Amino acid sequence: MELCFHHQECTVALQRKYLLSIWNMEKIETIYTFLQSNKWVLVDDPEEQISFLASGEYNENYHIRIAEIYGQAEYVFRINHGSQLGLKNQIEYEFAVLRALSRSGVTPRPYYCDPEPEIEGLGNGVLLMEYLPGRPLEYEKDWRTAASIFATTHSQPVRQQLIEQRNPVLDIARESKGLIHRYPEHPLTREKDILLAYHEKVLQMAAEAEVLFANDPPVLVNTEVNSHNFIIDDESGRGWLVDWEKAVFSTRYQDLAHFLVPTTTLWKTDFRFSEKEQRQFVATYLEAASLDTDIDTAMRCVDIMQQTILLRAMAWCYMAYHEYTESDRALKNADTFTTIQKYLDEMECFFEPKT
Repeated sequence: MELCFHHQECTVALQRKYLLSIWNMEKIETIYTFLQSNKWVLVDDPEEQISFLASGEYNENYHIRIAEIYGQAEYVFRINHGSQLGLKNQIEYEFAVLRALSRSGVTPRPYYCDPEPEIEGLGNGVLLMEYLPGRPLEYEKDWRTAASIFATTHSQPVRQQLIEQRNPVLDIARESKGLIHRYPEHPLTREKDILLAYHEKVLQMAAEAEVLFANDPPVLVNTEVNSHNFIIDDESGRGWLVDWEKAVFSTRYQDLAHFLVPTTTLWKTDFRFSEKEQRQFVATYLEAASLDTDIDTAMRCVDIMQQTILLRAMAWCYMAYHEYTESDRALKNADTFTTIQKYLDEMECFFEPKT
């Protein structure tokens, strides 16, 4: 009987792999047709030159390799399937952010964008950007590189056409409450009560945050700085921050807090920053950014934003749990759903105050 079940599991796995292969080939053919029509890049052999790269919750990415006279050119073809910011023009917005950051040297350069491709199968729009070689960030050895990248991106000129959070705590709390209430029929009622209680706690910090952030002008922040949104190239020693779909103008401490908060570090790894390590990271950032803010004030700003980001992270997990279990979501990732369940199960531990 065990052999029978094992055989059935293998058969199902092979069927899924086969269907995924067919789906990928169809998508690659669609991308090839689009590129041929729009002449963004010239692909001769789509099966060899276009391959699936990675997908998140709202975008899928394909790697394109083009042989040229002076070497190989590489690109990322990005297909959008939704917006965390609630935007109808999400792919255009991300393209505008990348253009604003194009001189930073630590983000991918954007080349083309089409928000309404005429060819079916390309979601809610596509863009073509620079492919950057490397590996995901490793917190223990790459945190100084991350601090330097933040200092660089936060120094880029402000572009007023992008979204601005005037009071980050209130804005994120409002967004989080919307996520909590998005699906009234949500089955996890106990978790909803915990989230709403924590939401009230976060609101109580808004007045203090407004005073603390008043003299620090808003900067362009990524807001989703998990380890896999960094690319580190060991050969050159360079690092980049990619995936700017949810960027806004806000306090710089939002990125610093998001980088340090456990819901970020534990998303793809088993790493947690100690309080000493958090302080060291923030001090390194302040030096790299040439800021004279005292470390204690900076750490209080980071602490407030960490608590706020914890709310948003858990509210998103709560919302996404419903989409994964009750709706026909465009993109689903088994590892992501496992982490969502784990975070919701341990929600109260994340919300416990630091001792």
